[in-house]
Amino acid sequence: MQVLFRSRVIGAWVGPGLVLLCCAVLAPSAQAAITGIYTCTTPDGRKLTSDRIIPECAAREQRVLNSDGSLKAVVPPLMSPEERAEQEILDRKRNAERLALADAQRRDRNLMLRYPNEAAHRKVRDAALDDINKAMRISQNRLKELAQERVPLTNEQEFYKGKPLPPKLKQQLDANDAAAEAQRELIENQKVELVRITALYDVELARLKQLWGGAAPGSLPPAKK
Repeated sequence: MQVLFRSRVIGAWVGPGLVLLCCAVLAPSAQAAITGIYTCTTPDGRKLTSDRIIPECAAREQRVLNSDGSLKAVVPPLMSPEERAEQEILDRKRNAERLALADAQRRDRNLMLRYPNEAAHRKVRDAALDDINKAMRISQNRLKELAQERVPLTNEQEFYKGKPLPPKLKQQLDANDAAAEAQRELIENQKVELVRITALYDVELARLKQLWGGAAPGSLPPAKK
C-alpha cells in the first residue's frame, strides 16, 4: 500500500519516489532553510503533512520530500532545553578540539620550516647552549677575580684579630662576600638553564625526527613540559 501526502504548496497528492538518491539529516538550526513537503506521524498515529516544520511533531522525526515525492532530508526531533545545553557543550568541546588541532598543525609546519634537517637544528641548539656556557664562564672568571681581590683584604683583616674591624675594611669584605655569593647563584641558575635548554632541544629533535619521517603535522601528542 502506497501512502500519499497532501501538500499545501502544490495542492496535490504525491507519493514517495521509488529510488532515494540521498538523505540528509539536518540540525535544528538548519530546519528553517529547508523547503519541501514535511511529513510525520504524531504520537497518536495521525499522518501530517505541511510546507513547514510541523509543531505537532516537534518531538519526533520529520521527513522532507521533494515535489516528486522523493526524500530530500530528515529533520531530527527538536531538542529539549537540557538536550540543547548538552549539545552546546559538545559543540564547544569539538570546536576547541578543532582549534587545538589546527594550532598543533601550524606549530609542526613552522617547526619543519625552521628546521628542514637535523644539521639546521643542531646549529641553533649549539648556539643556544654556547650562550649559556659563555655566561657561566664569565661568572666563573668573576669569582676568580673576587677571590684575588679578597686576598689583601684578608691579610689586612689578620692585623685586627680580636679587635673590631675598621668600618671601611668591614664594608669591603662584606661587599666582596655579597658579590661572590651573587656570582655563585648565577652559576647555579645557569646550570639549571643548561639542563632545561638541553632537554627542550632533545624533545624538539625527537618530534622533528617523527615529522621528517612522515608523521602528519598535528598528529603527534603534545610534548611533555
